[in-house]
Amino acid sequence: MKFKKILPLLLLLTSFSIFAQSEGMKDKKEQIKAMKVSFITSELDLSTKEAQRFWPVYNSFDDKQFEIRHEKMKMCKTQLNDITLNKINEKDALSLIDKMEDSEDELYSLRKKYIKDLKEILPAAKILKLRKSEDDFNRKLLHQYRDKAKRK
Repeated sequence: MKFKKILPLLLLLTSFSIFAQSEGMKDKKEQIKAMKVSFITSELDLSTKEAQRFWPVYNSFDDKQFEIRHEKMKMCKTQLNDITLNKINEKDALSLIDKMEDSEDELYSLRKKYIKDLKEILPAAKILKLRKSEDDFNRKLLHQYRDKAKRK
């Protein structure tokens, strides 16, 4: 159960560190996105009609989710370093917590809208398969990065 809570955070941190680097990282992001599209397509076995309606909704959600997480990470990176944390006053700490909660609320609202939109496109079983496919893909990606790091 703890792994399920830690995995999204690890993926968020991993994706942020990967995508926050050089221009070559944009290519890596596109490569990962292409792998994800291929993986999800094969797992969901979408009909042509479903795929035409699904991918614009999925890509829009994915982009908005990335933006929110990226902004949250940027905020956290600048304000949550050891030096700042040791000197932060109560008012600023509460303000930062409020901003973090706002980001979480925004992500939650985005996910609810996304699921609502998906219900108009896909049967419930495929929505569940999508969630599992995303988790499987993220796990697979994490294992690839771990294996690559071990080889170095």
